[in-house]
Amino acid sequence: MNVEELVRASLREQAGEQPPLEPDFADRVLTARRRRTRTLASVAAATAAVVAVAVAVPLLGSGKDDVRLASEMNRSDIIAHPDQTPPRDLIAAGDTALAAYYTLHRVPLTATTAVNARTYSLLDQESGKYVKTDKWSYLSVAPGMRTAAVLEDQLPARRIGMLDLLTGKVERWIPAERGVASVEFSSDGAKLVATTYAKNPDLLHKVDYDSDGDGRKNDWQGDFGHTDRTGFYVIDADSGKSSWAAVTDTQDVNPRQDFAFSADAGLVYAGLTTTPTDQFYDFEGNKVAKPANEKYLHWHIDARLSPDGKLAAGDFAGGSRTTASEIVDPYTGERVAKVHGQQLLAWADDKRLIAWDIEPGTNEFHNRLMLVTIGSDKVVPLSGFRKGDDGAGGRWNPVFAKR
Repeated sequence: MNVEELVRASLREQAGEQPPLEPDFADRVLTARRRRTRTLASVAAATAAVVAVAVAVPLLGSGKDDVRLASEMNRSDIIAHPDQTPPRDLIAAGDTALAAYYTLHRVPLTATTAVNARTYSLLDQESGKYVKTDKWSYLSVAPGMRTAAVLEDQLPARRIGMLDLLTGKVERWIPAERGVASVEFSSDGAKLVATTYAKNPDLLHKVDYDSDGDGRKNDWQGDFGHTDRTGFYVIDADSGKSSWAAVTDTQDVNPRQDFAFSADAGLVYAGLTTTPTDQFYDFEGNKVAKPANEKYLHWHIDARLSPDGKLAAGDFAGGSRTTASEIVDPYTGERVAKVHGQQLLAWADDKRLIAWDIEPGTNEFHNRLMLVTIGSDKVVPLSGFRKGDDGAGGRWNPVFAKR
């Protein structure tokens, strides 16, 4: 369609929504466009003005939509920075982007207690760079990456902030009568599940023995075998209306064992330290059976179902010298494929996933983000390698969102 046809079509589409234009309006504009005395730049400006009048008038007044997200401005299929760890610039693949990442650090409270706190680096939507912030102790980014749900420094928090990722400001606060220590969006962004705790689930205690085998009694541990989790809120993201359900289960649960939504957002689930690995609940806090398409999923495999629901991310399937993960049929649990990667983190699309993986022959903790493809040996490095082991300070942990 050429410019003249575009203008005519735009005017016709708006005819039912705006007062009638003069019969020869489009022709006069196009005639003016043809005048040889006009420069090409003037013609382009006049044509753009006509399309703006015909199409964009209903959008005026919002202001907010005039600013584009960095993840949309750079809509390349793969945006990789294999030389960066932690990442400084936007990383993305397919429909998924690294929206943020966090590092853990120990904050002393007393001589024998501390908190394993998170420091986030959140994608700045104007610059496309990750910016460190110490404002939030926990955050979840909604699909579309325009909003994040955030909790303030002291956990459990008594309110949930809805952070505008374009302005960097909290648009509103949702009060929480019971203390909240995690928030997670549903897959469509319409709901939040907020896990409630009586005490900070990241509390650490100094132990009087050498737990890590380094010859020194300087180790800290969480209160394993006990949880102060009390239940969960289900919150409407638009209105802020919420309902709370008590969950008193304490067996086979880690100190921090947060809730998340099922694939259809009709149930919530939380992990277990023993088989069957996940326990599902309805919104009143009653235990229910696993949905048929999530029966063989495991809470510690973050990727879960593919976007079309036909495949599921499985567990580690490598050996002593190789890394691999399995892809399974979500309804039967049968393996349908193997892909590279130690741990599958997020689906980029129905055939590709983002995973942690190592360079062959290196330390198991020396891993980086990789894009892997079902049915192919091709891998694409997305980030640089993380350093240290699981307990090392400064190891960064990804937070993904649909862009």
